[in-house]
Amino acid sequence: MEVGQKLPEVLGRDQDGKEVKLSDFKGKKLVLYVYPKDSTPGCTSEACDLRDNYHSFLEKGYAVIGASIQDEKSHKKFIEKYDLPFPIIADTEKKLVEELGVYGEKKMYGKVTMGTFRTTFITDENGVITRIIGPKEIKVKEHSSQILDNFQD
Repeated sequence: MEVGQKLPEVLGRDQDGKEVKLSDFKGKKLVLYVYPKDSTPGCTSEACDLRDNYHSFLEKGYAVIGASIQDEKSHKKFIEKYDLPFPIIADTEKKLVEELGVYGEKKMYGKVTMGTFRTTFITDENGVITRIIGPKEIKVKEHSSQILDNFQD
């Protein structure tokens, strides 16, 4: 996916098994952050930073959604443990991450594995991507400010 393209209509199922669609957020701008794995240090820091600044997103008219390839049970546990106020899509079939282009070969500690590239997609009220923050840019402990500092009011 690239800036100027629209996110897919069906995003997936959230931690409660509820289907999440782009049209559910019609009229709202969206922050869709995709991350590798629940309850890992970097992903927890990122989620908690977004949680701590959640009201700033709402004030600016943005909804926040997380997405990763773990299942609903894992997401539910992650949300409850860290009191996350936003839904997380359980993309166990890797449909969304592949459609977004954020799943592929990763090199970690010299070993090549398949995994999710931490990426954030920001859209306008129509679901059209206005900005993408890629894996090399994201600072997990200050990701909210990376996003909020670039919002157009």
